Amino acid sequence: MQELIRHGMGNEVTLEAGMQAPLFSAEDGAGNVWNLSDLLAAGKRVVMYFYPKDSTPGCTTQACDFRDNMAALGSADVAVFGVSKDSAKSHQNFTEKQDLNFPLLLDTEGELLELYGVWREKKNYGRTYMGISRSTFVIEADGTLSLAKYGVKAKGHVARILAHLELE
Repeated sequence: MQELIRHGMGNEVTLEAGMQAPLFSAEDGAGNVWNLSDLLAAGKRVVMYFYPKDSTPGCTTQACDFRDNMAALGSADVAVFGVSKDSAKSHQNFTEKQDLNFPLLLDTEGELLELYGVWREKKNYGRTYMGISRSTFVIEADGTLSLAKYGVKAKGHVARILAHLELE
């Protein structure tokens, strides 16, 4: 197994293309449990994106962009998951309000955030704090990462993912 790259303040993980994706099992806002190993065994490719907060402008833009492109992603056997620290109720409200057609995974304890290295130091208006770095990972059916991007912009992001997956 490849060594995770750690840098910065102690345990920060940075994943890179070519590495094995960390395996996970997580529940979505509706109570369904998703296991990466099961998805890979079924031959799925997985897009997992981490976002700061349900129902905020950038996160809504990004989620709706994924929603609007799920036909192309689904037809190519790509599963999409959004992940944040929000509660099941928050995820359900966000999903219903925006008519999302993919699962939002629960990570209230931040385990997936740590595993994928997206809980990072952030700066805003001169203030430094820890938070979720908007990040996206594309996991191929063999479990390797073909894309690992931290600090992505919400607008136009899904088009870049479609291009990476050669679906545009």
